[in-house]
Amino acid sequence: MFLGHFGVGLASKPLQPRVSLGTLFLAAQLADLLWPTLLLLGVERVEIRPGLLAASPFDFVYYPFSHSLLAQVVLGLALGLTYGLLRRNWRGALLVGLLVPSHWLLDLIMHRPDLPLYFGDSPKEGLGLWQNLPATLAIELGFLVAGLWVYVRRTRPRNRTGRFALWGLVAFLVLVYLGSELGPPPGSVGALAWSSQVLWLVVALGYWVDANREVA
Repeated sequence: MFLGHFGVGLASKPLQPRVSLGTLFLAAQLADLLWPTLLLLGVERVEIRPGLLAASPFDFVYYPFSHSLLAQVVLGLALGLTYGLLRRNWRGALLVGLLVPSHWLLDLIMHRPDLPLYFGDSPKEGLGLWQNLPATLAIELGFLVAGLWVYVRRTRPRNRTGRFALWGLVAFLVLVYLGSELGPPPGSVGALAWSSQVLWLVVALGYWVDANREVA
């Protein structure tokens, strides 16, 4: 799952208007933000196997620190508590904390059974929608469109930047996603890990877009 996580972030904005879209993106994608760095450090492992699944060439060998359900619950508690202490917005903190493990639930739809529940010798879960490329594209784009619809209905631009930056962000997300799905797989794990750092740019763009929009 890629676009779907951002769709959930967009749709969550009306629940707590004081929480920036950038923070919502950070929470919903925290697992995938941490994972590339853990790959570079050798803490987690992935293999690139073209043809493994119709919509993904990645064999996730070991990634309990970023993608196990237990890790994401713990990360959610930590991020939610940090947000609450910094912003003094505990309802917003609850939303931020819940968005982190929402990542695991959405990934469950896509992955084959490779998502661990906890560290160590854990059972692996996954429903395997990545075996069907058209269904994968429909679900991903559907989540993004639904989240965008909610966000646009409940916010309005403060200025021209707020209007055009949002659509620029959406176009960037779709292009990155379609390029990864329809283009060739990365040449190496290192190339995958470095290119995946672009997610931090999306979080920064979320803060920028949201700063130029207001709740309607």
